Amino acid sequence: MTAVELNEDERRFLQAGLLEWGGPASPTTALALAMGFSGAKEMSREAWELWERIERNDQLGPQEWRKVLLAVEVVFASDVVGSGVDWPTTTGISDADSIAALRGLQRKLPRWRGSVQFKVSDSGEVSLADPDRPNA
Repeated sequence: MTAVELNEDERRFLQAGLLEWGGPASPTTALALAMGFSGAKEMSREAWELWERIERNDQLGPQEWRKVLLAVEVVFASDVVGSGVDWPTTTGISDADSIAALRGLQRKLPRWRGSVQFKVSDSGEVSLADPDRPNA
């Protein structure tokens, strides 16, 4: 499990995004599977379970964080399958505040691929490639 400290804006943003999959967003089965969910019909329930775990401050594993982040990125940005331009209306969170929360989360949450900032071991353990490198 990966301990991640979320601030209130980040928590609100993630939970709003997960809730959108039970409302205005409509994933295809292929998209739901690509994001790591069991399927389109199951996605709303699975997203709600993740919402509840975030609410309880449960620790999520790297793959669960990947699923949460990808689902929220898609629902926020996509006007085809997500909330898109309706996001501020359906969530009450402005685009500017959403982008700020998203970029902070993208820097904070474990990644499922290596990058300049993070490395992933064969066992899926995520660590900073250079702990002295600034986060922003």
